[in-house]
Amino acid sequence: MKKEEKVVVGISVGDLNGIGPEIIIKTYEDPRVLDLNTPVIFASGKTMQFFKNHFKSKINFFNIDTPDKLAHGKVNVVNVWREPVKIEFGKEDPKIGEYAIKSLEAATKALKDGKIDVLVTAPINKHNIQSDKFKFPGHTDYLAKILNGKSLMFMVSENLRVGLLTDHVPLKDAANHITEELIREKTTTVITSLKQDFGISKPKIAVLAINPHAGDNGVIGNEDDKVLKPTLEKIKSEGHLVYGPYSADSFFGSNTYTKFDAIIASYHDQGLIPFKTIAFGQGVNYTAGLDKVRTSPDHGTAYEIAGKGQADESSFKQAIYTAIKIYRKRLDFNHYSKNPLKKASR
Repeated sequence: MKKEEKVVVGISVGDLNGIGPEIIIKTYEDPRVLDLNTPVIFASGKTMQFFKNHFKSKINFFNIDTPDKLAHGKVNVVNVWREPVKIEFGKEDPKIGEYAIKSLEAATKALKDGKIDVLVTAPINKHNIQSDKFKFPGHTDYLAKILNGKSLMFMVSENLRVGLLTDHVPLKDAANHITEELIREKTTTVITSLKQDFGISKPKIAVLAINPHAGDNGVIGNEDDKVLKPTLEKIKSEGHLVYGPYSADSFFGSNTYTKFDAIIASYHDQGLIPFKTIAFGQGVNYTAGLDKVRTSPDHGTAYEIAGKGQADESSFKQAIYTAIKIYRKRLDFNHYSKNPLKKASR
């Protein structure tokens, strides 16, 4: 792909009983978004027509059988299925979960085969997608397996980036998962992503403690002193600007986070609660560590407002912008990595 060409954005439709189709439609009703990329929605023409009618949208879909037949300047819909689907807004339905996975699998295959440039995923229900054929806690783990990468959940906004050491594991098990190997793997992924995906040549990273007050010298647990702190000291001695562990309770409220290019949290809610408090609606979930680009909005299926026309598309729109921006950053990074003299002469 040439840099001046439109980025082809593949979209998995998510849970059809949730707000996914609504935020997709609202996003591409804005002609400015369509000017920036070529969307390819993996669903079916009949299904998307239902949502168009329900939300009284004027959007026009271009139905195709394979992503090879996409048309630039149009909102393309690949027919992953053709049968009619019963939509019941706000209802958790295993059958709807099956369609969410059909969409995701088709979109991921297109991404892997180079038929689309990036993937943006609408929200799924992590419960109703489970089956004998699909046993992943969410998008991130599935994509890591299919795309053979060391994935990391990286929540990003304009002024804040938060990565996770552990993501979808029970809190009672989180500390046991945190080993020197895991810390090194996730830290390396964050450093690499900041360089190639965000253009930060010497990233500065803060790591949050596992226990309250970083364990208070062993009074509240010894994991920080025995595992996290010595591993971070080793990584720092190797020339990386990695600091911590920081006590998480005051880190965000004191604006300490503004002094770093990224923060690595020890577990899911430690990182996502402050991130969503600070950046909700403008935040994006980015799967770092893969050789392909995937983003998603920072919210779920929102069953309580599904079908009511109340969904805010801001985060989904931002997910598209972020995917495009990262994709182009990677083109630059790969180009100038191979031609360092060109970078120096710019």
